[in-house]
Amino acid sequence: MVFFKMCIFNKNIDFLIRRNKYFCKKNKKMTFENLKPLVAAIVAKENTTRDEKLLAICQLLTNSIEYYNWVGYYFANHDKQTLHLGPYVGAETDHTVIPFGKGICGQVALSNNNFVVPDVAAQDNYIACSFTVKSEIVVPLFVNGVNIGQIDIDSHVLDPFTAADERFLEFVNQEVSKLF
Repeated sequence: MVFFKMCIFNKNIDFLIRRNKYFCKKNKKMTFENLKPLVAAIVAKENTTRDEKLLAICQLLTNSIEYYNWVGYYFANHDKQTLHLGPYVGAETDHTVIPFGKGICGQVALSNNNFVVPDVAAQDNYIACSFTVKSEIVVPLFVNGVNIGQIDIDSHVLDPFTAADERFLEFVNQEVSKLF
């Protein structure tokens, strides 16, 4: 029964993604504003688990934004001072547990600030995931003022992230925070 529900949920999300891609191609311009109602719809979807919704958001972002090549969530264990990998879309990663302070994600866990890395090769405290990753953006996820995790995005393009990406991902996390 759970598998059946997941298939129906995925078909609905696939429809939203296809509709968004069609809209973007038709208008020859993808905007974050087009994605906001789709993210909100995923969060509001009934009869789906939080992980299913997070995975659907990751799928939406990787399928809709050309330079978002790996999208995933890490969640904090404040007692152990570690981040734990949650739902993601992209290449497999060995980085399923990251200590606070280590790498970009670990630094965000301590600073509570967005971190944009235009060129990962120039970053001292970077955990290499793949030679194809050229840049990264990490935006913290707050619930009741507490940093409970983050959205992490890797790109195969040098320096693609702008302030608009940051604002959009802050919106995504604001929506996601409603799931907690």
